[in-house]
Amino acid sequence: MEHREQRCRLSFKAKCAVCGVGPHLLWGHILCEGTHLRICSMDAHPRYWEKLLVVTVATKETDGFRRFMRSAKHFNYTVEVLGAGEEWKGGDYMSAPGGGQKVRLLKAALEQMKTEDLIILFIDSYDVVFASGPKELLKKFQQAKHKVVFSSESLIWPDRHLEDKHPYVKEGNRFLGSGGFIGYLPNIKKMVADWTGEDNTSDQLFFTRTYIDSDKRVRSLCFSSCRCTNIYGYEVVLKFEEGRVRARNVLYDTLPVIIHGNGPTKLQINYLGNYIPNTWTFETGCTVCHENLRSLSKERPSWNLMMIGIFIQQPTPFVTVFFERLLTLKYPKNRLNLFIYNQEAHHEPHVSTFLDKHGSLYQNVKSIGPDEEMDKAAAYNLYFDMCRNNEDCDYLFSLDIEVVIKNEDILKILIEYNLPIVAPMITRIGRLWSNFWGALSADGYYARSEDYVDIVQERRVGVWNVPYVSNVYLVKASLLRSELQEFDLFTSKILDPDMAFCHNVRRKGIFMYVTNQHTFGRILSTENYQTTHLHNDLWQIFENPVDWQERYIHENYTLIMKNKLIETPCPDVYWFPLFSDVACNHIVEEMENFGEWSGGANTDKRIQGGYENVPTIDIHMNQINYEKEWQKFLVEYVAPITEKMYPGYYTKAQFDLAFVVRYKPDEQPSLRPHHDASTFTINLALNEGGLDYEGGGCRFLRYNCSIQAPRKGWALMHPGRLTHYHEGLPTTAGVRYIAVSFVDP
Repeated sequence: MEHREQRCRLSFKAKCAVCGVGPHLLWGHILCEGTHLRICSMDAHPRYWEKLLVVTVATKETDGFRRFMRSAKHFNYTVEVLGAGEEWKGGDYMSAPGGGQKVRLLKAALEQMKTEDLIILFIDSYDVVFASGPKELLKKFQQAKHKVVFSSESLIWPDRHLEDKHPYVKEGNRFLGSGGFIGYLPNIKKMVADWTGEDNTSDQLFFTRTYIDSDKRVRSLCFSSCRCTNIYGYEVVLKFEEGRVRARNVLYDTLPVIIHGNGPTKLQINYLGNYIPNTWTFETGCTVCHENLRSLSKERPSWNLMMIGIFIQQPTPFVTVFFERLLTLKYPKNRLNLFIYNQEAHHEPHVSTFLDKHGSLYQNVKSIGPDEEMDKAAAYNLYFDMCRNNEDCDYLFSLDIEVVIKNEDILKILIEYNLPIVAPMITRIGRLWSNFWGALSADGYYARSEDYVDIVQERRVGVWNVPYVSNVYLVKASLLRSELQEFDLFTSKILDPDMAFCHNVRRKGIFMYVTNQHTFGRILSTENYQTTHLHNDLWQIFENPVDWQERYIHENYTLIMKNKLIETPCPDVYWFPLFSDVACNHIVEEMENFGEWSGGANTDKRIQGGYENVPTIDIHMNQINYEKEWQKFLVEYVAPITEKMYPGYYTKAQFDLAFVVRYKPDEQPSLRPHHDASTFTINLALNEGGLDYEGGGCRFLRYNCSIQAPRKGWALMHPGRLTHYHEGLPTTAGVRYIAVSFVDP
């Protein structure tokens, strides 16, 4: 061993037996006795990796390029960038061969390099990330035992007629890929010396012809198959290590140093780039989410001009609430333009009411109604073009009407990410549905990525590069005046407008992001939404229960137990907040709109037996098809109170009668003493005493106890039979409404 180490040192200046030039001993090529070749350990030569130079071509600083440079910096690669600021004339790889400009730039740069012991890694940058450092890369290159090593591909491109001229390999991919190669400077110089092509001719074809020329292949170039996948991996999955993430090539069970997502695998590299090398790990979370941020707090009061586009395409619940929330966004309204596109006639009154009351707050408003018969793609194209042609427009914020925004700082947060296109993650409650796709199928539709569920359920939190966003997202307007100048971004014969837009964005190499670092809101279900009632949102307790609760349940309901809000005005009579003012108003208005009040007679065909002993002027819940929703309301919001106040009693909230009663001095001012046909009764005040009516209330005769000023939205709960004989006190003025439920008859 001592003799061999000495031989290695003595031979430092000798020419390499492998490549014929020297000195390359730092990379393991030495001369030994006779014709025997030995590869010594590179680790025996300190700082050998400093002889590696990464060369790439990047005419524009794209998101992909920044990702590449971030990974290079992480591993301390030395990178020389060629062509910065030049116009790209190398063609469009997606539609035709090209890339000759890269070879021209490389050839010119190599001619200026005089240090012959350099090893050159020439690599694409827009779709490449480093997964490990120079030491591992050079070790794998050494193991290949060749002067130049190219990446390999399973498909031949661009000239399939050359397939038979390629040498066969025992394992691995057979065909050359020009997206990356590594080799010694003299050999690469020699390889590109013959380049005389135009900028838009094919670099892949040039290198392929060099490779299939057996004379050139022996003299200057080698093609490696299986081992090359250690450098350029394609069939890969994530491998999480402590504090870092690698990619594992499942085909060869190797760990590639460089991940190159060329051609159809560009989306896969975007997915892998969300993690590799340490973008996101289980130990650190997101390590890059706070890079390149803007700070609006330092820029105020010069707020950017933003155009908010609101799109209404089908009947949607809680539209009034949507516009109420729009007004609460923390952004100066005089720096907002509104574009409202409404295809649904049912929502025209909502839009008109909002604009009549608040339209003047905004700098400019454009509204397109259903009468204009503009389709969705045309509306989106117009919206984008209005911002594109307004030089003061800095951002677009596209917002579908079914999006529930719960974060008033959403605009500020998204702007501060300083990303080209960024969507706040929103989901549908109780489902895995969201406003982004983690992957695409082969035909360009939805596919579930490995991390999709973890992102949606916020087990992985960060900012994620994804292939598709919809419903709500922010776009930098500068994109519309550069990469996205085309007018018809949303138009396609085969794709819907959202998919067409995302396809065009991906085609331009622009990254789309979704963030789940904040809670932004949710998306409504529009399934089964009917427009046959006056206040259709009342029927949404099943489809959108959270939004129904926020709209219709009293704001203090959740504090009933915690803050002891239940009052006991009479023995075993409990009084607590239940309905919001809006719920009370909507129930009353719904009943008056229906209008078929009973006459107050004992004969009543609506009930079993056809006779009512103590009749009222009322409308039953089943007359407006609300009995299922009312029972759901009782189960969710009344039963828990019942079980708390009447220990040992459990209810399923079944009822035979649930109805709204109307008391008027000239119609039916009061109700004589009676028992209710129920185990317990809910009596819910629907309007305000002293404001809407005078008098009224309830008196429990056995206890000589009265509640004479029922609070709007508050419910009285009391036993129905035997103990709580009661009467309705006279209403002396106005109109009084109550909702009564006889529960568990």
